[in-house]
Amino acid sequence: MSNLLPERLSQGYQSFLEGRFSGERRRYESLGENGQSPEILVVGCVDSRVSPEVIFDAAPGELLVVRNVANIVPAYEPDRGAQHGVSAALEFGVMALRIKHIVVLGHASCGGVRAFADEMKPLSPGDFIGRWMSQIEPAAKSLGPKPEKIDNVWLSRLEFAAIELSLRNLTTFPWIASRVERGELRLHGAYFGIATGRLLARDAESGRFLPVADNMPDRLFNCD
Repeated sequence: MSNLLPERLSQGYQSFLEGRFSGERRRYESLGENGQSPEILVVGCVDSRVSPEVIFDAAPGELLVVRNVANIVPAYEPDRGAQHGVSAALEFGVMALRIKHIVVLGHASCGGVRAFADEMKPLSPGDFIGRWMSQIEPAAKSLGPKPEKIDNVWLSRLEFAAIELSLRNLTTFPWIASRVERGELRLHGAYFGIATGRLLARDAESGRFLPVADNMPDRLFNCD
C-alpha cells in the first residue's frame, strides 16, 4: 500500500488528516454537503514555488485556482477546434459560481518567460510548450525591439507585460466584459517575488504595480 503514492505525498496526507482536516472538519463537511462558493479566481503559474493557496494563506473553498505555464489567459476563441482548459475554467468560475474577482498572478524567475525570451531548445512550433508560450509574443512586442543580450531587467519587464496581456485577453470574453462593465466582476494583476516574498498588485488607474504589504520597501514597478 505504501507504493500507491510517492512517500512524500503519503506522509503529507497523513499529516493533513491529523492536522488541518481534523481542525477544520466542519468546514470540509459543509463544503462537501453544500458545495463551493469562492469569490476569487486566481490564474497562476504551474511553477512549484508559486502556490496561490500558500501565498494568500487561503482556507479550503476560498480560491478557485487555474494554473498553467506562465499564468497565460488566451484570448476568447469560441470557434477553436482544440479544447481550451483555461477558458473552460473561466466559464465555470464566472458563469456557474459567479465569482467577483479574477486575479492574474505572475511571478519572478518564470521559466516559461525565460524559455520564450531565450528561444530555448527543444522549443519549436511543433511542441506544446513552444506553441503555448508563443501567445505572449504581443507582450514582448509591447516592450519594443528585443535586446541582443537578454538580462534580468528585461525578463522582469516581460513578466509584467505578460500579466497585462492576460488582463486584456480576459476582457475579450463577452461574459467577463459585461460583468466588469456592470461592476459585478473586478480584474486584478499581481506579481510575486519568490526570493523576497514580496507581492505587488496592479493599480488600475496608473497601471503601476504597488507593494501590497506596508512593511515592504516602497519601490514601484512599471510594465512599460
